Amino acid sequence: MGRWLFLVPLLFTAVAAAEAPKRPPVVLPPLDVAKLTEPQEAARAVALLEKQFPQPRPEAVRMLLAILKGSELDGPEGWFGPAQTRYTWAWLAAKHGIDAKGEIARDAFRGPAAVFEALDRNGDGKVAATDLDWSDNSPYVAQANLLNRLFRRMDSSGDGKLTREELDDLFKRVADGKDHFTADDFRRAMIPRGSAGFSPGDAPSLPVLVRGLYTGELGSIQEGPAVGEAAPDFTLPAADGKQTVHLAPLLGKRPTVLVFGNFTCSPFRGLFPDVDAAYGRYKDRANFVMVYVREAHPTDGWKMEANARVGVAVKQPTTDAERAAVCGQFRAKLRPGMTVLVDGVADAVGNAYSAMPARLYVIDAAGKVAYKSGRGPFGFKPGEMEQALAMSLLEAAPAKDAKPSTGR
Repeated sequence: MGRWLFLVPLLFTAVAAAEAPKRPPVVLPPLDVAKLTEPQEAARAVALLEKQFPQPRPEAVRMLLAILKGSELDGPEGWFGPAQTRYTWAWLAAKHGIDAKGEIARDAFRGPAAVFEALDRNGDGKVAATDLDWSDNSPYVAQANLLNRLFRRMDSSGDGKLTREELDDLFKRVADGKDHFTADDFRRAMIPRGSAGFSPGDAPSLPVLVRGLYTGELGSIQEGPAVGEAAPDFTLPAADGKQTVHLAPLLGKRPTVLVFGNFTCSPFRGLFPDVDAAYGRYKDRANFVMVYVREAHPTDGWKMEANARVGVAVKQPTTDAERAAVCGQFRAKLRPGMTVLVDGVADAVGNAYSAMPARLYVIDAAGKVAYKSGRGPFGFKPGEMEQALAMSLLEAAPAKDAKPSTGR
């Protein structure tokens, strides 16, 4: 691709399972990426975008504006829109007949014990608004994000699982010959020495970010379905080559979880085992399907040295066969239990769902979107998805008799 970036409307082969509101495709203006390092040129691009796209702006436009203005790569910076869900605390409180300022005790919960456990995030025996708060302002989310990053740095195999051997190796590395290590030893080992929290060699330039957004590596330009809209239908080959899977026949009897991700997105690899564990817990009550999409950090794009250190180094596939082969590497390393499908390199399904680099959906039995996660990496929250799935099952099941809640 040259220095000029053009984006034409994408032709989707994915079609709606039911009639959904039609929105025009997002088309970003051409930009000379080589000049964007000049502040005046970046400012001109910002002015052009703000004029061409009045509020409310598509997510991709908000991301491009943030890049051009020098925003840090972090969720609170406004890069990535929050999740959309119909299963809010207000919804759950109304279902239990309590004031939104109250809480739901275990013996007043109108549903299975397993659903209560999924919703009682802090484990205090009550479900309250704070248990369902997945915003960046939540202390739980802030701590979870920090621990997720530490986990990935400790996961020397890059497969989202820590083994005893990896923990032993970590101790030897941090202790450096001692029989212990201190808090400062641990900080020095875990906090990257690069800029903006990146490991050395991983921080991107502005042109790399802009190019990645235009090519779909940083994220799909398109918006995808909103909550309440029909889930776009698709038929894709399974990664094992043994079958093709059509989405529409899966819908109609129980919820369906759609998982989108790729091999070179380190946060996705780190959190995918959590999603696969949820599949193990809910596979008898919900469908789970992963769709493999465009690489986020190929070696010919925003290359990550952190990936190379764990043996993840691939170019962006240019054919369907190449993408299937890279998906094979993902399956060998992560060993998913759920069915994995492979989107074509035209990214029809990935764009239809705004799925790159990673995203989660819960589709209800009527084929409508009930939950749409934020864009990965920051918006990819398996715990939030599991709560939405649990509440979708609660919505579909007959209410359990329970004592009236005091709404304390």
